[in-house]
Amino acid sequence: MKTVLVTGCSSGYGLATARHFHAQGWQVIATMRSPRPDLFEGSERLRVLALDVTQPASIAAALRAAGPIDVLVNNAGIGLFGAFEATPMATTREVFETNTFGVMAMTQAVIPQFRERRQGVIVNVTSSATLAPMPLVAVYTASKTAIEGFTASLAFELEAFGVAVKLVEPGYAPTTRFAENGSERMRDLVPPAYAPFAQSVFGMLTRVAEVTKEIDVAHAVWRAAHDTAGQLRFPAGADAMALARHAAS
Repeated sequence: MKTVLVTGCSSGYGLATARHFHAQGWQVIATMRSPRPDLFEGSERLRVLALDVTQPASIAAALRAAGPIDVLVNNAGIGLFGAFEATPMATTREVFETNTFGVMAMTQAVIPQFRERRQGVIVNVTSSATLAPMPLVAVYTASKTAIEGFTASLAFELEAFGVAVKLVEPGYAPTTRFAENGSERMRDLVPPAYAPFAQSVFGMLTRVAEVTKEIDVAHAVWRAAHDTAGQLRFPAGADAMALARHAAS
């Protein structure tokens, strides 16, 4: 029985991904900062562990408790929407600590066991914001774009050891808690000078016909974890797939 460890499982993509792998018969290690076992049905194949990807001691403790794993899904992330001009550098660093350095730290921590066994898959969840420029998400996009470059390079680095590294790029998903989770962080990040422009962006988002659902991302992670063709990028959601096609044309 294979084991997957998924970060950021308290809601959204991580929760859907953990549930999907469990439904497919895998053993699942669902991690989150504050454990919520009530989010899952009781099962001997599923454990909920505390994990803060910004804290080395937390990463080490979670991996010790998890034991050997076959797939790591780096999904934990935080959102940010606002004018870059109004974004404190401390907030920028906070976003990078989770979205970029947290992913790198988790990846570095699992590489030894994958390399020694000469097998394993690392799936990094980024965003379709890396596929096409979007306004008012410059910091968030930068944190995810860094992981795109990191993943592409690392895939070459670990290929010789039988370890695969993949990207899943979700589209716009209005049903996730992206805005809710970052509400305090985003306070006052749209100053009056930017308000009319921000309203036009919000209006544009409400008119998006094709959006991404949590299960779309879970399915994309599943495909990435099982890929044997050497595919690096897996857009998730109809809108992300359309952007990917446009970027490739």
